[in-house]
Amino acid sequence: MQLTKHVHACVVLEKNGTTIVVDPGKLTPDAEAAVAAADAVLITHEHFDHFDDALLGAALEKRPDLHVYATASVRDKLGEHGGRVRAVAPGDALHIGDFAVTVHGGRHAVIHPDIPVVDNTGYLFDGRVYHPGDAYHVPDVPVDTLLLPTSGPWTKVSEAVDFVRNVRPARLLQIHEVMLSELGQNSVAGMLSNLTGLEMALLAPGDAREL
Repeated sequence: MQLTKHVHACVVLEKNGTTIVVDPGKLTPDAEAAVAAADAVLITHEHFDHFDDALLGAALEKRPDLHVYATASVRDKLGEHGGRVRAVAPGDALHIGDFAVTVHGGRHAVIHPDIPVVDNTGYLFDGRVYHPGDAYHVPDVPVDTLLLPTSGPWTKVSEAVDFVRNVRPARLLQIHEVMLSELGQNSVAGMLSNLTGLEMALLAPGDAREL
């Protein structure tokens, strides 16, 4: 499969003519264009930097072939659109074109005790590429490529290191980076490399990688 990095948490996965977009939120400038080219959109949770309800609602109205998979709260915000918006939960298995997708996790990482914790679903594509959303949930299956969040009010380097050590992927790709400067991204990448033994790839928006 081919993965294309977009700003923040958004990635596009392509395989055998099927295109899946994950988390085209309001911090991703070209989210609308990404969704317009997608067969399916997967949303990990309802926060604005992962989910743009107006954008997806308009796309669903315009395109009767578009399908969305997300938490129940996202489904409730969008409506079912004749069954094209499907709520998923940990343990579910999806088949989207030639992609096999399993759903993991359950809850967003704690930002602060005063902020409600929302549902969060991580997605594992073809048993290889894992997008965790905003959580350090460790799937109970092997992961080849881990998309690792590096910035946000819930992230913490020590927890990220333990997350990588527990997942034990073969490779790391950075996501969720928009709150870090270039210096900050390189600093976090260096610490993670030193503590996990894995070099994290810092892909620029638009960069693609065969996985």
